[in-house]
Amino acid sequence: MGFIERKQYLDWLIRWKERQIIKVVSGIRRCGKSTLFEMYRNYLLQNGTNDAQIIAINFEDINNEHLTRYRTLYDYITGILLTDKMNYIFLDEVQHVEAFEKAVDSLFLKRNCDVYITGSNAYFLSGELATLLSGRYVELKMLPLSFKEYRMGDAACSLDRYITMGSFPYTLRFLQEEREAKEYLRDLYHTVLLKDIVQRLKISDVTSLESVVKFIFHNIGSIVSPAKIANTLKSSGKGVDQKTVDKYIKGLCDSLIIYEATRYNIKGRSFLSTQSKYYCVDIALRNLLVRGKDNDIGHILENIVFLELKRRGYDVYAGQFDNAEVDFVAINADGIQYYQVTATALDENVLKRELAPLRKISDNYPKFLLTLDEVFGTADYDGIRKINVIGWLLELFPVRV
Repeated sequence: MGFIERKQYLDWLIRWKERQIIKVVSGIRRCGKSTLFEMYRNYLLQNGTNDAQIIAINFEDINNEHLTRYRTLYDYITGILLTDKMNYIFLDEVQHVEAFEKAVDSLFLKRNCDVYITGSNAYFLSGELATLLSGRYVELKMLPLSFKEYRMGDAACSLDRYITMGSFPYTLRFLQEEREAKEYLRDLYHTVLLKDIVQRLKISDVTSLESVVKFIFHNIGSIVSPAKIANTLKSSGKGVDQKTVDKYIKGLCDSLIIYEATRYNIKGRSFLSTQSKYYCVDIALRNLLVRGKDNDIGHILENIVFLELKRRGYDVYAGQFDNAEVDFVAINADGIQYYQVTATALDENVLKRELAPLRKISDNYPKFLLTLDEVFGTADYDGIRKINVIGWLLELFPVRV
């Protein structure tokens, strides 16, 4: 299987090429960061760069274990730099390097060094990077494959299959082997849980952590709070206090296995600090742990739409207008978009219910209702566009801003 074009991410790297700033690519394990770097290096080679200008080190390779001290790494790289050309330096999974920021900062200071780094753990990279690298970086937050990207590797892929097999690039190797794909995802889940959360936060009660994971996975798209989770688990005999739940949620978000959508007061144009919605980085990963998953297609679609909006560069919030909820308020530099997501709105009562929160909003920003209903093109309800979610995921319909 060849590379799947991740054009949006590749274009980002190209746009920042040779600018004197550290380029950071973060994302959950196995979402394709190393492959993205490989694609970018191929681009460089095809556009006038020679092999000697590229220094690439993956710290998950045991052959590079001797370079996991910052001074050794710095001395090694500076010893092979070309003095008369730009050097492109790729440090993959750099969190394995002790005090890596000292080496990276020093390389950054050199005019002939263009530095790129990746790391899997957002608690390590996003949470601490601003301090470690003192604002001298830009960050690309990478997700697994979108439905459109997955179809590049499996042209016959349906949305059901995408949900079942998952969005991680490696699962494309198991197109006819659902059992093997699930085993791969299960191993990935345990790796993230044990290496990125348990070890990092020094958690001794792994069973309680898994109970919190299952609760959040089961309740994707629902407003929850650490207090609610703690009380629910306590009532089922799994005692864990609110403070511990809060710590676990932070660890799960920092490991990028879940994402938080904080609430946004549309009427007051303000952010609400209490309660949030949470979404899983991959639905197939979530479905390994959640029973009765097939009856939850509405929240599953909501999860997929949330991640797609993140891929498209939006900050995504759970909207609230008086007592009504709007699934998503998506904000970027160009403006705001509002989204409702439901499996079907063919029933007149359901349609009215889904449109009602959007109709309350008096501004002129775009408003969308995404469903699985097979509509030709789009339908319009007083400026609210109803769009088939599969067509929206495949970007078949232009979305005005």
